[in-house]
Amino acid sequence: MADSLATVSLAMVKRGQTIPADKSLRLAFRWAIIPANAEDEPPADLRAAYDWVTASDRPVVDLADAVVFEDVMYRLSYRLDGTPAAGETYKRRRRALNTALEYAVATGELPENPLQRAGRKRVGSTDTVDRRVLVNAVQGRELLTAVSYVGSWDRGRGRRLAAFYGALYYAGLRPAEAAGLRLSDCDLPETGWGTLTLRETRPVSGKQWTDSGERHDRRGLKAREASADRPVPIPPVLVAIFRAHLRTFGTAKEGRVFGNERGGVVGSSTYWRVWEEARRYALPPERVDSSLAGRPYDLRHACITRWLNAGVPIAEVARRVGNSPEVIHRRYHGCIDGHEEAANAKIAKQLADDGDAA
Repeated sequence: MADSLATVSLAMVKRGQTIPADKSLRLAFRWAIIPANAEDEPPADLRAAYDWVTASDRPVVDLADAVVFEDVMYRLSYRLDGTPAAGETYKRRRRALNTALEYAVATGELPENPLQRAGRKRVGSTDTVDRRVLVNAVQGRELLTAVSYVGSWDRGRGRRLAAFYGALYYAGLRPAEAAGLRLSDCDLPETGWGTLTLRETRPVSGKQWTDSGERHDRRGLKAREASADRPVPIPPVLVAIFRAHLRTFGTAKEGRVFGNERGGVVGSSTYWRVWEEARRYALPPERVDSSLAGRPYDLRHACITRWLNAGVPIAEVARRVGNSPEVIHRRYHGCIDGHEEAANAKIAKQLADDGDAA
């Protein structure tokens, strides 16, 4: 949201011959809206840009000016170098601006939200999962094994995260959901299937953006009420991985299943670095620089794809992973094996019935 509004701010300042570069203006805006910086002086390299943003900014009512509003819409759609922004970037920026304008209407700064009168830019969907990132069963197991090779045995830098990645691969968890998982949320029987009841996520926000001053924010589940939970059945293989992890490492602070070496919340930089090293151990040299399992999140994609190919109904897959059926269908329709062959067979049969088959 901060980045989106910083982009819009470039259209909401008056221009002049001595105006600082747009990059500096954006950085100054981002610095200025961090609550912790309210009593501080801006950094020396941002001083000129900060002064311009605060002294030459336009009032919100200027959005009624067609020229100003057109510039705002341009900033939503383009990067600083003039190239078009990605479709998802445009959507994110527009959502943030809409939230700000709705607040301006509620406080009487604007009579109406001008964004509601503007035609929505048609943006093609770019969030379809790329099949090239998906691992097969053998590759998935080898990657999870390779994680344990990262770092020394005593420190267990990789070993303490093997079950973390397993939660993504076998249960379709998001990394922030796995980071917030507590032992009290886990039903791990000695035999058979278990259950993870997800209640909290711990995304990385940065200390300056959280009310608590902690680096990891505390939030409910994505797209759900704050008090809602989501039970996810987990197969025996993941139950065994969790039980082995808890026997070796116990629980982290606050009863969390996963923690860093000091017991704190597992940070994104930590699980990214371990994953990058594990890929070098597990993948052939010619595949290391490929997109195959390039991100830890790709393990979740592989899990969802595996369930869909197993014939699990889309609605049930959506419930387990915390998405809507529409999102699952849109993002993964190109990853389901056998659909093209089945469609071809139906078309061939119809052609044969019509007497058109060769």
